[in-house]
Amino acid sequence: MKTQVKALVVGGGAIGTSIAYHLAKAGWGDVMLIERDELTSGSTWHAAGLLPLFNMSYATTHIHKYSVEFYKGLEEETGLNAGFAVVGNLRMAQTDARMDEYMLYASTAETCGVPYQWLTPDEIKDRWPLIKTEDLKGALYHHTDGYINPADVTQAMAKGARQHGAEIVRKLQADEFHWNGTHWDVTCTRMVEKGGNLIESDEKVVITAEHVVTASGNHAQRTAKKLGIKIPAIPVEHQFIVTDVDPSLKSWRAEGNPEHPVIRDADAQSYVREERGGWILGVYEKNAPACFEYGVPDSFRADLFPLDLERIEDQYMAMIHRMPSCEESGLKDDFNGPICYTPDGNPLVGPAPGLRNMWLAEGFSFGITAAGGTGYYLAQMMVEGEAEIDMASLDPKRYSSNWMTTEFAARKNEECYDHVYILHHPDEERPAARPLRTAPAYDRQKARGAQFGWVNGWERPNYYGPLDAPSNFDEENRSFRRGGWWQYAVEEAKAIREGVGLIDATAFTKHVIKGPGATQFLDWFTCNKLPKIGRINLTYALTAHGTTRTEYTIVRNGENTYYIVSAGAWSEYDADFLRKAAEDKMEEFGYIEIQDVTTQWGVFAIAGPKSRDVMKEVIKDADPDTALSNKRFPWLSARQIELGMCPVNAIRVAYTGELGWELHHPMEMQNYLFDLLETAGEKHGMKLVGARAQNWLRQEKSYRAFGTELGRDATPLEADLPRFVDLSKEFHGKAKLEETGVRVKCCTLLIDGPEDADPWGREVLYTPEGTRVGRLTSGGYSVAFGKSIGMGYVTPDLTVEGTRLKVKMQDKLWDATVTCDSPYDPKNEVIRKDG
Repeated sequence: MKTQVKALVVGGGAIGTSIAYHLAKAGWGDVMLIERDELTSGSTWHAAGLLPLFNMSYATTHIHKYSVEFYKGLEEETGLNAGFAVVGNLRMAQTDARMDEYMLYASTAETCGVPYQWLTPDEIKDRWPLIKTEDLKGALYHHTDGYINPADVTQAMAKGARQHGAEIVRKLQADEFHWNGTHWDVTCTRMVEKGGNLIESDEKVVITAEHVVTASGNHAQRTAKKLGIKIPAIPVEHQFIVTDVDPSLKSWRAEGNPEHPVIRDADAQSYVREERGGWILGVYEKNAPACFEYGVPDSFRADLFPLDLERIEDQYMAMIHRMPSCEESGLKDDFNGPICYTPDGNPLVGPAPGLRNMWLAEGFSFGITAAGGTGYYLAQMMVEGEAEIDMASLDPKRYSSNWMTTEFAARKNEECYDHVYILHHPDEERPAARPLRTAPAYDRQKARGAQFGWVNGWERPNYYGPLDAPSNFDEENRSFRRGGWWQYAVEEAKAIREGVGLIDATAFTKHVIKGPGATQFLDWFTCNKLPKIGRINLTYALTAHGTTRTEYTIVRNGENTYYIVSAGAWSEYDADFLRKAAEDKMEEFGYIEIQDVTTQWGVFAIAGPKSRDVMKEVIKDADPDTALSNKRFPWLSARQIELGMCPVNAIRVAYTGELGWELHHPMEMQNYLFDLLETAGEKHGMKLVGARAQNWLRQEKSYRAFGTELGRDATPLEADLPRFVDLSKEFHGKAKLEETGVRVKCCTLLIDGPEDADPWGREVLYTPEGTRVGRLTSGGYSVAFGKSIGMGYVTPDLTVEGTRLKVKMQDKLWDATVTCDSPYDPKNEVIRKDG
């Protein structure tokens, strides 16, 4: 057995074996996988093996798509049959709302090249007469996927890994991880079986690895403790049952008919598939408990929990309703085992926070489906430095260790489990573990009708409605079209365009960077010119591949003192990247001090034609009438001002594209400032405004957003932001940015869509002739133009103003026209307005 390797993979389930396979195939010869028990002894062994081809996540859809295609070729490569039954996947809908969901799914699938078909209830009945269809509206059918044998596909990937030179060692448990400055020293213990139990021996082995990947499944909490980090991957009990032979099904198959597809009855929270002449029923019921919150007991191996039939009685009766022939089939077998979840249902894939060369692949609730693609894209990240798709949405650092706890993860994971088959509205908010992080003005905003969204644990107003209106969490207030909140967001957007509005932007991520090396570091770290003292600039930190890693607003407060602001949803993601980059350059540039001051400073954004009038009411200055003029406070500058008794770091910039300021204030004085501005704004008709209206307004200005238009799969030049890239200087990622060129390009579109719906930013784009040419990354409604608006990526030749395209919404193609960049106030005359 080797004791020095390039990469050590910890965990021998489907995820771990895929990672070992793809790393070895990518050319890393010294790859080792260790498993504390036997391969597949974790959740893999009791997984149902379904392969749902895609979901609402762009990255996850690509991962699932790769897996399905990869598994089909494994037997030819390895000689082992992976047990892939390509029977298809039938997503049935009992309601019109569910069909709306599937239409959004379908359009999203097209952006990734995933095939599908629509089936009517009659067509379902004609093809599979055992299915009751009278109460169905229709179905979305994926004919290219199905299910697979989890153990077989894992063993096939393990054999493939060995064929490519990887070593796999069983009965070896990773116990300690020590970073020695260049490599990891991983202390392992030999495990032995005794009396049916797996126990530790006295034999220790130290493996030195340049890179370590953890794919520890249900043992993620143990892994987190060993690494000194937090991982919100905690298992939830998942139940499925197997019936005895169904005589009707047996007769159907004896007549030469094909196997049924995986039958997903989402409105009944369950799936059904054939199994040896009977049926498997899998459920995602309410009140399924989290387990192993603090680690898996040593005595738990390939074990199960007792079945709780009462918990799944409704789903069992729903199966009998949908497949009446199974009513007389007895219960043959049952499974209730731990399946790992995360708070949002997406896995944790990428670099571990705060650690070098430590990679996480944890929290897979659909691990068999995701295994192949995870290995492929994670190997790209490790070997090439970046994946070909943007993996940020799966990054482990999306849950900050500053506030994420075991209790939070357990409760959110339980919620995620029972939400697997709910209607996944794009405007959905989930109530578990909320509120958690609240800014001081939360109670005041709530009393004024705020309905809050969730951003990195923070409660942030989405919109303001009447106090007796349905809440954010009520299904009646959500929709795949225009939800109950839409009318309030329209009025808020109009208020900013026509008068004045106040937005709570406290969730912004904020850092102070200072020290002798700060200026040289930031000049290298970002691609735009640094601002002069007292000024601000928008800039980007790039990946080594020249794509966009993070967007920053940089305020220069001194020669070597900077205040930088980035997206609120990505606090630890940004902080980790920033700190590691600074550590790497400290010797070259000099001392660099980085402080995360996010929780020290609240932020209000005041914007609109009357915003200066409101500010004049409260600013303390020798000449209040000129204090906010262009001469004394020009656009894209920063000043320290006093509003009443509150010291404010004011920045003249507005994400809405109107005259306005960001007011960065001491968090402990937020309520004072809120009351002051609210009172001053009353006579000017100031309205409280939420994030949804702001999102619409920023699209009217073609302002790109990180996580949508900006990401690790496109460069700033492809985002059509050359004005923020200074090619006359050297910066991180510059060579690759220039080498990449412009493969695709971002543009803004005005859309003549349906009267009751707007795009969500997940839709596919076509030419009028029907050729798929791109996808939307953002969408919404424009109060300035009275129609839908969106932003997205197409080939560069199609970004010319006036180009006619089509966007797919509700399974129909709607006219869309490429407009100029910043269609509202393209010359920035409004935002520069003097007074």
